[in-house]
Amino acid sequence: MIIDTHAHYDDEQFDADREALLGMMQENGIGKIVNASAAISSWDSVIELTRRYPFVYGMIGVHPDEVGGLDEEKLFRMEQLLKEEKIVAVGEIGLDYYWDQESHDVQKKWFVRQLELAEKLGKPVNIHSRDAAADTMEIMREYGKRLRGIIHCYSYSPEMAAEYVKMGYSIGIGGVVTFKNGRKLKETVQEVPIESLVLETDCPYLSPEPNRGKRNSSLNLKYVAAAIAELKGITPEEVIQITSENAERIYGI
Repeated sequence: MIIDTHAHYDDEQFDADREALLGMMQENGIGKIVNASAAISSWDSVIELTRRYPFVYGMIGVHPDEVGGLDEEKLFRMEQLLKEEKIVAVGEIGLDYYWDQESHDVQKKWFVRQLELAEKLGKPVNIHSRDAAADTMEIMREYGKRLRGIIHCYSYSPEMAAEYVKMGYSIGIGGVVTFKNGRKLKETVQEVPIESLVLETDCPYLSPEPNRGKRNSSLNLKYVAAAIAELKGITPEEVIQITSENAERIYGI
């Protein structure tokens, strides 16, 4: 059964058919889904999804575009929510210099604070990094070296991926690996051991071919598994088995 290590089923794009769509997952080979929170406003929705669906787990964290709303009081509430039974990671957290919605200093401050919280609670982390390769790596080397987790929606070089793997992290692979212009990610998949790869959607975003441009869901992960299998010279079934074992190990599920 496939494990989707990073989804956003609390997103409004699923409001019209969330229940029906999630009701289809298990019969279509999706064993578990880990739903990430991005904004403070999403925390309660993520908790509700984990309570309603036995196969849905959650992360609590604040995306770098949203950290301007964080303060010590909200960080304390985040710590309490991270103790919920089915909340398995701190995420998604990190740096985003593409949208630049918050200053780099503010992003770095709250990225570090959330990493420190993960270490305090013994939780894995799910890392977002866009156009911020050097700063993310610098912070991770200092504050993430005693943690485990996933570098989500990986978009940098195979060499940097290898550095993260040496640190004990896994690389999240989604729909981009099926794109014709996804050369760098394809090279990363070829270079990184399968034992350090996990499947993810980031749905409703980043649908793989042949559904690129449409709303994404965990049902599309079969295309991602097939693309990885081709790059690795193994079967899609082997990809699904190994990446699912990897995800279970990281998240403790």
